[in-house]
Amino acid sequence: MIPHENRFESNPDALLGDLPGLPPGWTVGTPDPADRFDVARLTHLLRAHERHGRGWAGSGVDDVLVEVSEHGLRMRENVVVRDAEGDIHAWGSVHDRSVGRMLFVHIVQRELPGDPAGTIADACSDLLVEWAEAQARSVGRARGLAVQQIDTGAFEGDERQARWLRAAGFERVRTWWQMSRPVAPDEEGLVATPDHWEDRGVVFRLVRGADDGMPDESDLREVHEVLEGAFVDHFNSSEETFEEFLHRLREDPGHRWDHWWLAELVGDDGSREPVGALIGTVSESANGPDGSYVSYLGVLEAARGRGVAKGLLRTIIADAAARGRDRVGLEVDADSPTGAAGLYTSMGWATKYVTESWHRDVRV
Repeated sequence: MIPHENRFESNPDALLGDLPGLPPGWTVGTPDPADRFDVARLTHLLRAHERHGRGWAGSGVDDVLVEVSEHGLRMRENVVVRDAEGDIHAWGSVHDRSVGRMLFVHIVQRELPGDPAGTIADACSDLLVEWAEAQARSVGRARGLAVQQIDTGAFEGDERQARWLRAAGFERVRTWWQMSRPVAPDEEGLVATPDHWEDRGVVFRLVRGADDGMPDESDLREVHEVLEGAFVDHFNSSEETFEEFLHRLREDPGHRWDHWWLAELVGDDGSREPVGALIGTVSESANGPDGSYVSYLGVLEAARGRGVAKGLLRTIIADAAARGRDRVGLEVDADSPTGAAGLYTSMGWATKYVTESWHRDVRV
């Protein structure tokens, strides 16, 4: 299902003027997802960026294809900076994430050849930001907005990235703890079965399957509605249609329909009201067992304090143990007023590394 037409400008030349600071022969263009050399180079850039920022690389080819493939380009656009031989040294990607929120990936190769002073790297960064600003105006105009937010990120301690973002008018607005918890084989017994169990009037269950093998649409809509309601008062929350929500989550290389759970409050008359949802994904590993990841965990305000979040977390831990996985990861807002970090810590999660959100508002 295509949620909408691409709202971006696909031709970088239409957005950028001169290319000051680049050596002779260097060009700006778009990557070719059918060219294995382009995909390999982007993967190398992304992994090197991760290694510098947190000490190890976790992304692969599938993560790059989310950004640059024909499927990904329904909601994204990309730009690359090439040297005279055609090799890629910088990569920008924008994602029309939801109303008023545009995500921006900004990666420039470290230690560029022939650039001891970093002036070529600075020029590459400036071009990526100029292109992203123009794309923000494009998507904001298409959505009928007066202001479009650009949302980008950096690893904590990456002073080069922070310097570039600060100079380009971005403000560091949030810190995120990237947490992980080990999973032991015997934790499969944390719940009766991850498919369906009940505790103190709350039912925890997988989304149902339809006759065609796909998940039941009404359950998927319940998950979407619960998460929209749970996060409405959270930092940087913005409206996302059901179609956009499904399209985006199915792009994740770790997406699995059998990792979506609902929590339902059981009434005295036996009725059930959806009050919580958890969407998990697979974190694949090349050297050892895979892990599970909590992409989304939301509980409606009226049901908080009844053990719903803890029950959903116990469910994904038990599911991971049953699948032979050795860990469950998640991200938590370090400044969240909900106390979520305390729950995660009490259940065995610990911070592995820290990321930052940087925002800039662009007048459309």
